[in-house]
Amino acid sequence: MMWWLLALPALWLLTLWLLILLLFAGPVRAAWREPVLRHPVLIIESDDWGPGPASHAQALRSLRDLLTAHRDMTGRPPVMTLGLILSLPDGEAIAASDFTAYRARLVTDPAYADILAALRAGIDAGVFVPQLHGMAHYWPPALMSAARDDPAVRDWLLAGPHQETEALPSPLQSRWVDGSVLPSRPIPAEKIHSAVAEEVALYRQVFGAAPEVVVPPTFVWTPEVEAAWAAHGVRALVTPGRPCIGRDAQGRPVCASTPIHNGQRGLGDIRYLVRDRYFEPARGHRAEQGLLALAGKTAQGRPCLLETHRFNFTGAGAEAALAELDALLRRVLAEHPTVRFISPAELAEHYRAPGVRPFAPLGRRLAAWKARMQEVPRFARLARLTGLEWALAGFTPRSRGKVT
Repeated sequence: MMWWLLALPALWLLTLWLLILLLFAGPVRAAWREPVLRHPVLIIESDDWGPGPASHAQALRSLRDLLTAHRDMTGRPPVMTLGLILSLPDGEAIAASDFTAYRARLVTDPAYADILAALRAGIDAGVFVPQLHGMAHYWPPALMSAARDDPAVRDWLLAGPHQETEALPSPLQSRWVDGSVLPSRPIPAEKIHSAVAEEVALYRQVFGAAPEVVVPPTFVWTPEVEAAWAAHGVRALVTPGRPCIGRDAQGRPVCASTPIHNGQRGLGDIRYLVRDRYFEPARGHRAEQGLLALAGKTAQGRPCLLETHRFNFTGAGAEAALAELDALLRRVLAEHPTVRFISPAELAEHYRAPGVRPFAPLGRRLAAWKARMQEVPRFARLARLTGLEWALAGFTPRSRGKVT
């Protein structure tokens, strides 16, 4: 009888742990099903490139030179994706129409020839990977509507051909909703499909192939937009880890609470990739933050997609940003010697065929699952308070922050 009394606390504790796991069955299952990468993966994701001031061509050349100076253990240089905007407003033509018709100046315009040449040189060098950000970094009818009511937006629209879309109010920078009013309004389905077809056709004309990867401006998109992308051959969608479908009354993105996971299947067999870590030197981010992000993602068996923007490398702090990026890559190669530099399109294709070489064995999957569950706040707290965290540690190998 005494042994039974001694076993009661252990039985009660096991029951409690089982209840916690059942309570979080959804996150537990999702964290386990997401494939675990065998090696650290780092991708620098840089948005908003395309038409702009002529000085951006030199910024692209400086980035190309910096990136080509580094190599991973397979001999590949770091990959910087360029989320591309394909046009800016043609202010002269719009003004000539008395603001009744929107006109665009495309990336193929002679005014942007140097930028396009620098971009292509980086692609040829294997360090730039183009991704579709959008025909524009706004919904043109919304921009026109805002320009009629807001003198600052009107002045920006007329200031071409070298405007920078970063100067627009944030809600207007969302392409796939009408951000001229808040809460934002949806765009009719037929207009979405027409706009997607137009931007994919121009992308194909400029780069010789349809886009494989899209990055929604401000990470706001709708199922209708996603379906249109898939219908035009898009294979991967870069997300912030949650779907965001509009802007609220304060202009903030409206995002669902349901998380998105790497490799998760979207509409039309699009695969989702998660980009939720940042490297913005102009905002104080240093190499150390990038290293911590990579270490955390590596422990979770996930790729580290670091978000950055062109303003870091085109403004007054460009030289400092380049130095910080160089320091980050040097330390990554020193501290994570097995790191892989690949493109998001390649990564998405790996997720289509889990179980092959880039993915980890069972022991590593257990360790990654435990690290992933630490990002579920309530689960992590309960696991710590009840001792479940200690018990899980006994079933998982110790992580040194590198995937072998």
